Amino acid sequence: MIIACPFCGPRDLSEFTYCGDADNLAARPDPAATDQAAWNAYVYDRTNPAGEHAEIWQHSGGCRKFLRVVRSTVTHEIESAEMVGPKA
Repeated sequence: MIIACPFCGPRDLSEFTYCGDADNLAARPDPAATDQAAWNAYVYDRTNPAGEHAEIWQHSGGCRKFLRVVRSTVTHEIESAEMVGPKA
């Protein structure tokens, strides 16, 4: 899979680190909480959509910028990739 980094240009997937879902961030339980069900839900419960999905990736093998990548989970075709946060 090739991700088009807005700063570095098209790069292989091996240069990037997946950082999670861009739109449905799970609320972290209180660190002092002892509710095992809440921690299990935070760590393991994720949606698994078929189709377009927004994700956060870091170009860890390049500019180290964070990107919001929209891709199809069915075909792995990337629709868009844009920087997250300050552009400088």
